[in-house]
Parts: sequence; C-alpha cells; structure tokens
Amino acid sequence: MAFIRKRRQEQELYSKERFSLLLLNLEEYYFEQHRANHIISKGCRDERKIRGSLKICSKSIIFEPDENLQPIIKIPLRDCISIKAPEDNEANNLFLREISGGISVVCNQVFLIKERNVIAPYKTVRGKTEHLFQLDVAGKLGDVVQTLHQLYRASCLDKMGDQAAMITAILQSRLARTSFDKNRFQSISETLRMECKAEMVTPLVTNPGHVCVTDANLYFQPLNGYPKPVVRITLQNVRRIYKRRHGLMPLGLEVFCTENDICSDIYLKFYNCQDRDELYYLIATYIENHITEHTAESYMLQWQRGHISNYQYLLHLNNLADRSCNDLSQYPVFPWIIADYSSAELDLTKPATFRDLSKPIGALNKERLERLLTRYEEMPEPKFMYGSHYSSPGYVLFYLVRVAPEYMLCLQNGKFDHADRMFNSVAETWKNCLDGATDFKELIPEFYENDSSFLVNSLKLDLGKRQGGKTVEDVELPPWASGPDDFLRKSQEALESEYVSEHLHEWIDLIFGCKQKGSKAVTACNVFHPLTYEGGVDLNSIMDPNEKVALLTQILEFGQTPKQLFTTPHPQRIMPKSSSRTSSHSVSIPESPVSPHEESFEDLTEESITLAWNNISKLRQEEQYKIHKEAITGIAVTCNGSSVFTTSQDSTLKMFSKESKTLQRSVSFSNMALSSCIILPGDTTVISSSWDNNIYFYSIAFGRRQDILMGHDDAVSKICWRNGCLYSASWDSTVKVWKCVPGETLSNKRNCFELLAELEHDVSVNTIDLTASNTILASGTKEGTISVWDVTTATVLHQLSCHSGTVFDAAFSPDGRHLLSAGEDYCFKVIDVQTGMLISSVTADEPQRCFRWDGNTVLSGSQSGELLTWDLLSGKVTERIKGHAGAVTSMWMNEQCNSVITGGEDRQMIFWKLQY
Repeated sequence: MAFIRKRRQEQELYSKERFSLLLLNLEEYYFEQHRANHIISKGCRDERKIRGSLKICSKSIIFEPDENLQPIIKIPLRDCISIKAPEDNEANNLFLREISGGISVVCNQVFLIKERNVIAPYKTVRGKTEHLFQLDVAGKLGDVVQTLHQLYRASCLDKMGDQAAMITAILQSRLARTSFDKNRFQSISETLRMECKAEMVTPLVTNPGHVCVTDANLYFQPLNGYPKPVVRITLQNVRRIYKRRHGLMPLGLEVFCTENDICSDIYLKFYNCQDRDELYYLIATYIENHITEHTAESYMLQWQRGHISNYQYLLHLNNLADRSCNDLSQYPVFPWIIADYSSAELDLTKPATFRDLSKPIGALNKERLERLLTRYEEMPEPKFMYGSHYSSPGYVLFYLVRVAPEYMLCLQNGKFDHADRMFNSVAETWKNCLDGATDFKELIPEFYENDSSFLVNSLKLDLGKRQGGKTVEDVELPPWASGPDDFLRKSQEALESEYVSEHLHEWIDLIFGCKQKGSKAVTACNVFHPLTYEGGVDLNSIMDPNEKVALLTQILEFGQTPKQLFTTPHPQRIMPKSSSRTSSHSVSIPESPVSPHEESFEDLTEESITLAWNNISKLRQEEQYKIHKEAITGIAVTCNGSSVFTTSQDSTLKMFSKESKTLQRSVSFSNMALSSCIILPGDTTVISSSWDNNIYFYSIAFGRRQDILMGHDDAVSKICWRNGCLYSASWDSTVKVWKCVPGETLSNKRNCFELLAELEHDVSVNTIDLTASNTILASGTKEGTISVWDVTTATVLHQLSCHSGTVFDAAFSPDGRHLLSAGEDYCFKVIDVQTGMLISSVTADEPQRCFRWDGNTVLSGSQSGELLTWDLLSGKVTERIKGHAGAVTSMWMNEQCNSVITGGEDRQMIFWKLQY
C-alpha cells in the first residue's frame, strides 16, 4: 500500500499534528495558518482559552487545538452568518473591544473532527453558534479578516463554476506575490534552470506552491509551508519520469526515484502544458545518460521472456497508462484472478479456479450480460454497456477503508459508507461483481502485495453494524486462506501461475490494448460511458465554467479508462517447456527419461550456448587475414570448421584453410560483386549470390562452377538454404523460393530449380531470414520496411515501416517468437512475430551493419568496425571490442556460439574466440 505507507511516514515526521489536507473538501486549498486561542464561554465564570492553530482554507476555517483530546473544529464558510473584527466598529461587542487580535465567527453549522483523537465520522453541530478566536500576532488580523471575507463571498456564489473561478483568482494572486526562497537551495553553487507555479498532488488533495529546478535538484515549496517548508528531489536519484493526465488535462508530471516501487516521490500538476513539458525536458535531459526510458513495448519484451513477473509488468503498464497511486481517479487497476472463494483448498492446477481473463467483469455472468446488452441495443447514442466503471476513487477506498479511513471520510463528506456496503467479505464482493446490476469493479495492486493490513481493522474503527447486528470488523476471507498474510501469498501465487501467465495478455487487451475501445471493444462487450475514455471530452471547448466543473467532477468520481497502450493484439507470454516453479500449488512435472547421472546431448548443447551468450563480452581476437581486395560480404564455414569460404565486392569467392592458415582457392564467376555465400549440408557445394542477378553453385569436390541460377532481374542481395529449398532476395523487389531437383552425382548433369513461390515487395529487398521451422520468413527492404511472410501460403502476415533507410540485417530469435532488425537509421527494432507488434526500439550511436542474437543479448558489428554486445532489455551496450578499421559487413557464428568470424570494409577477415 504505497500511498498509505507514504502517509504513515509523514505521520511519523509530523506526529504531533492532527491536521491534514484530508480535512478539506475536495478541490479545496489550504492557504495559511496562525497561532491562536479559541475562547470558550467568554465573559462567564468558566471561560477557557484553548491553544491551537487557526487554518484559513478556501472553503472553510479550521481550528486545530494543541490538546489531542479536544476536537478539531471545521466551520464551512458557506454556513457563516458573519465574520467580524475590531475594525468593524462593533461597539456593542464586548469581546471585540476588549481583546486585541480577536475574530468573531457566527455560523449555522460546525463539524467536530477527531474528538478524543479518534478517527470517526464527523460530528455535526447545527444551530447558530459564535466562535471567538484571538490571534497571537494582532497585526495580522486585518489581512486575515480581509482574506476570509473574500473567500466567504466566493463560497456564497450560487454556481460551482463561479466559486471555482473566484477561488482560483485568489490563489493565483497569492502565488504571484511570492516566489521560491533561494535560501532553500541545498548548495549555494547550484544553478537555477527553471522556476514556475504548480501544485503537489497527493490522493484527493492538491497543494499549491512553487517549483524550482537547478542543475542538481528539483524543489517544491508549498505556499502554506505544509507539511514541510520544502520538498527536495535529488536529480541524480531519479529513475523514471512520466507525463500525466490530471483532471483530464495533460498537466501532470510524476517523478520516481525507484525502479519498481508503485508510489512516486513527487507528483506535480502545472497550470499550463508549457511549464510541464519544459520541466520534463530538463529532468529527462539530466537522466538520459544514466537511465533508459522504458516503453510499454520494452517492458512487454521483458515480460514475454520471463525477466519480470506478471505483477511487475502490470505495475509498469499502469504507470505508462497514467495510473498513479497519487490520483485515486486513476489508481492502478489489477484483475480479479481467482474465481473460487468457497473451497477449503485452492487448486491452482484447475482452470476452473481462475476467472476468464478474456472477458471484462461485466461479461462474466451470461444472464446479467444479456440484460445489459438488451438495454444497450435500445439505448440512444452515445451507447454504453456498463453504467459504472471498473476503477474509481470510491472503489479504491472501498478496499482500503480500514487503513485509509480519513480518505474515505474526505471523499464522503465526513461519513463512512453504510455497513452492508462495506468491504466485508472477499467472497461476497466477488459474488456482487458477478451478479450486481451496477458492480463491475476490478481489484487494486494491494491484493498482490505483502501488506495485509487493509484486510484487518487494526485501528478499531467503528464502521457500523450490518443488518442482523453484526459489527464490521476484519474482512472475511475464503476458507482456503488461513489468515490475511496467507490470503495475499496465495493471491500472489495465483497471479504468477502458469494459467494466468498464459492468459494475462487477454485481460491486457481489454484494459490497455486493442479491445479497450472501438469495434473490438463492442465485440468483447467492453464498452463504458464515452466520458471515461481519454479524449472523450475536450474541457477547453466547454466555455461555461459551471458546466465544466460539473462535468469534471462527474468524470473524476465515476472513474477513468487507462490510456490505450496497444492497438494490436498483445502477444502471449513465452512459456517454458517445463515449469521450474517449486510452489506446492504448481503442476507436477513428469520426470525426464534421462538418468539423473547423465544429461541429454540437447541439454548440454543448450547449456553451452547459454554459457557462451552469458560471456559473449569476453570475445577475444585470435588472428586476422587480408585475402580480398574489397569489402567482405559473406562468410560460410564447413561443418568441421576446417575451411572458411568468403565472398567480396571484388567479385571473388575464396576458400581459406583454418588449419594451414593459407588461401587455397580463389574463384571468379563474373566481374560484379558477390553479395553472400552459404555451404550446403554435406560440405560439397558452396552457393554465392551476385550483383549480376545470378546465383552460382560451386562444387568443392571438383573445384569448379557447377550450376548457375538466373533467377532475378536485379542484384541478388541475400540467400538462405533450408530443407532442400533455396530462398533468394533481390533488388528487383522480390524474394523467391526455389526447390532444388538434384542432378546426377557427376557434374555433367546440372541441378534443376523449380520456382515454388514469389514474394513481391514494393522496393528492393536487402536481407532475409527464416525461422527454424522454415514456415515464417522475414524480409527487410532498402526503404526500411520489414515484412513477415507465411512461406507455406506465400502471404504476408505483417508489414511494418520500421526503419528510415536500408534494413542492413534481420534475424529471428532462436525460438522464432521475435524478429530483430538493424537499420541505416542507427536503430535496432524488435517485432513480435505472432502479432506483428513493434515491441522495442533501441538506438545506437552509429549504424549496426550485421549481428547475431539469442533473443536477449546481441552481438553486432558497427559502422566504425567495433563489435558491440548489447543487453537488449535495457537497451544498453555492455561491451565494446575493437575490431576492424572500417564497417563490419558480415558475421558468422558457430552452433555453440563460442567462435565468431567477421569480415569488414577493411578487407580483413578476423577470427574471434570466447575466453571464459
């Protein structure tokens, strides 16, 4: 419970102060405070003076006694009859004549709060009463009374919009007369970068003041000095920053000094977009060299590959979708996962234990959904299926009332909800979400964290009695939970279970993705009121201030749909072939037929490859040779590793013996550049592609050209061979698939080639790659387009304009789930093959011409000649290895991934070996 944890920390710092901004009304400001006496029974024998602080707020006067047993007094300005001081010349008022610094407040209604220091519903005292306050500093009396008269006039205006406008004018006038106190800088050597007005946002309240940014710190100084004179954030500690939509306007900015904490260090709301964007730029510029800005796609890649948990991924998506713990109208939303709240044991191996994540809460009950759809069909435009939302301030505090009672009292004008509508039982709440006519709420992250205090009435709050006389105490838990901590532990296990991991993407489509709005939302029965969606209303277009205030209040209280993060179907998580979870609730895994004392060859190979990639930055140069006159364009090695074949722009195919370290053959097929080469299985034939539109077959055994395939109308740029088929890419805008029909063993009979498929593009194709299953092909063009093809049907599955400029190289991950491409625009791009979604983009400081990767780590050859190793998930270079004197133009890697050969524009061929 992040914001509750933060609130507790503040209470520890300011434990003597019972006042908080939660005692104010929603959208109310706290302006100033004055030490004062509250004089009781003036002129009588039992006259008393109660010491305390008088708080001047935009809609009320609040007196906080020093004595904890005394109640805090809140006087709404709208209920005041008169506010008077000595200068009003009230000669008949004995109090005003005799007491210097005295103020008389006569009102019809007053609220008593925290009597005997107990958090409880506010006690309302109705009827005409007079309250007498004596300021310690009499000289401030005139200003205080003048301010109160101003605010009183605002509170007496009939329309909420007019009230808000007048209070805003008073606030802006106060901010304009003050500025940030530079004496609050941590160091006199700090350089001021920016200063502006803003409000610090915490749940249900905003606090106006001044923002200041230096070259070292971000400061916020509250106008009222509450809860402390200045808040400081060290820029060096900042890890994440997010632009926020606050009150439906793009005015918010949230700053985090932690990577995974759900609650930020400060949330600021600005008065205009320009100030917000300028401050964002200043902080982003400062941290860009330290921190990689994560996108939804980069987090998706980490989640897909199991580097972050389901909980962490949902947390990041909520953050990116404008959900914040500081804004209860946009609080992080988490799904109901478990559907079984009656069994004695929770069985996470049964699909029936889980909620259907492909449907919104409102569509889980078929009978209720049918009634809602009937109403939807009969409804005039704009139509919506659900009359309430799945996340709103009321729902958040419904779950958290036991640890955040003051927030509930603030939201509900000093009252708790009716006892029967409280969060009394997990099972009852789930049942109501299934059956209730207007209840479609999801959960909050607290259900999947480690603090179970929100389930326990540890504050001994009087939350009322239910029908039947039962007092509301702790939340009733399902039979399978032995207690609150056990309930959370099992909820966490359920969230991270195999079933949820396999289906979570379906819920993400509903909340953050392609089924959030539009026709897909209609099909998925996922349509809420249009005002709940981002862009559903343009507040700037509404000229009537009263209409604007009413609309904003309605939307903030009703709930808001997260910002849409994905417009195409979210890919599924990549599940391991066998689960390694040790939970007592996990699925039992059949034992391997392999003896415990031996490992399969495949296991050993996989382990050696993993070991190699974990140490890829330890690649060291063994030797280098210059055997070509121009840039090397292709490298192929025989199975036993003894012979290396290379092609070059000098139009030659050369054979180099690694054992004798000598050049053994040099073949020229034409006078034009050769672009790539491959060795066929059996090490008998080398195939080379050429800029002269042809593909050449060279017999290693006979030492001469064996076949020529004249298959294209322009240069052949890349070739692949799989299962007896040749795949050729060309600048003639095609990729062709050929079936090789072998000739006789002797070279006097040539092979025949049958054209199986032709994949047509709009522009020149520069590179291709195939998945291990040989069913999916990727092509990259000279204009930056990536196409993913189903080879079996010769149809394009996805086409994306990924790069601005030539795609130099493209390759599938070993599992075929992702495609990585490198372009002339300095970028790496990762595409999810299943959905065609661009899920990550990493920018280098120069083009990367060729690469190899294992799905997470990349070894690339750069334009300048270096070999770079990348952690793709963080988008960072982990090692730079000096290599060629010009661009690295080709790269070969052995099956064990511990040996590499590179070729470059410097005509060098360099051999590399891992040094463990």
